[in-house]
Amino acid sequence: MKLAFLVLATFTMSLLPLRVATASNPNIILIFIDDLGYADIGPFGNREVRTPNLDKFAAEGRKFTSFYATPVCSMSRACLMTGCYNVRVSIPGVLFPKANIGLNTNEITLAEIVKSKGYATCAIGKWHLGHHPEFLPTRQGFDQYLGLPYSNDMTLDPVTARFAKDCVFRDGMTEAKAREGAVKNVVPLMRGEEVVEYPADQSQITKRYTEEAVRFIREHKSTPFFVYLPHTMIHHPLAASDAFKDKSKQGLLGDAIEEIDWSVGQIMATLKELKLDDNTLVIFTSDNGPAGRNAPPFRGNKATTWEGGVREPCIMRWPGKIPAGTTCDQISGNIDMLPTFAALVGTEVPKDRVIDGRDITPLMFEAKPGPVRDTHLYFSGNGKLEAIRQGQWKLFLTKNQGGGKTVRPTNNAVNANKKPQDGEANADDFTLYDLATDLGETMEVSADHRDIVTKLKSEAAQREAEIREHQRPAGEHKETK
Repeated sequence: MKLAFLVLATFTMSLLPLRVATASNPNIILIFIDDLGYADIGPFGNREVRTPNLDKFAAEGRKFTSFYATPVCSMSRACLMTGCYNVRVSIPGVLFPKANIGLNTNEITLAEIVKSKGYATCAIGKWHLGHHPEFLPTRQGFDQYLGLPYSNDMTLDPVTARFAKDCVFRDGMTEAKAREGAVKNVVPLMRGEEVVEYPADQSQITKRYTEEAVRFIREHKSTPFFVYLPHTMIHHPLAASDAFKDKSKQGLLGDAIEEIDWSVGQIMATLKELKLDDNTLVIFTSDNGPAGRNAPPFRGNKATTWEGGVREPCIMRWPGKIPAGTTCDQISGNIDMLPTFAALVGTEVPKDRVIDGRDITPLMFEAKPGPVRDTHLYFSGNGKLEAIRQGQWKLFLTKNQGGGKTVRPTNNAVNANKKPQDGEANADDFTLYDLATDLGETMEVSADHRDIVTKLKSEAAQREAEIREHQRPAGEHKETK
């Protein structure tokens, strides 16, 4: 099916005249940060790290305050690329260099959606959906790729790595040494499907990604383009170039964030210089919560299904289209990007498969939008459905889930011992939070709302059963001799 989709897309593109981006075919830039927490930047409450470009970006765009990702890396990127919960497309929480699976090439990605309408596409940064050639961005709808195939604390696959003839080996490394074995935090920089630098100089990675993005924008200013920029930072090990190192009030973490802010400024300045600003949608968000740090006002962080682990900062900007200086608190998330991109470029989502996301253009453009989808599912890194949110209510489906200790409020002490009536859920088995009044998930209220518990328990079971029934396989790498 994917081959047919691409053949049709290529044929259609060949019939199209060269054209610039318009309101019906906007340029799209998606900036996707690694491990950036909700409160790590100025627009979402950080008062120590300097983020003037993002502050301006938010003042000119719309903040999304209920925008969801997932607890960890690969699963979040699978959701983003396919418009589906990661369990539906069988991508686990994190893929490692020894993994022989990746995003199935039968999946239709964001890049393939826009490519069908004549877009030039590039991916710059951390991919993390499979490092074997058949899983790389160049096989998933992207014309160009520069970046790391997985997280920067990982290693090299010494068996299957393909080194370019002009690969730059640093720090005394040679191809022979690289083949001897993997070293943690020593990762390959790839262009296309070959390693072009090993080990990658992580202190230059944000700068290098930014320069690549600016170059691509300049080269494709006369035709609609999609730039996917999944930054390596601020995943550990942290790094920053000399211009930013030791300059912030939050150490190397702050340095890395401030360099990302600079990167955003460089891209926005380029759009203005080329007079592309009014025809370009720019989205800024993150893959999961912060690693080992708090994400106020939420509880939890990376690897948890508390709000701090999965609710991400998100800002969208498109002058004249998205109301400036506004906020949207309706449920949305990275699974909504594929159907939204389809709507923006004037095409349809694939009809031969289930897509979990929804077109959230009303949330982007309307002054006071209502909900597009009122339900969100929280899958853990091991593929378990841990929680469900519907409207203001969030129900954890197993006792003490989420990555922390359940806190029961003292004002519910009497009701907590109440026996459920026939047909009601047992409050001791589930924990319920009212996110409208308790963003920090500190007051467990299941005993007072047994009807909500029963309803959400049933809803979660039905939705998970449907996903498992229509689950699609990951791609499998076939070893060659």
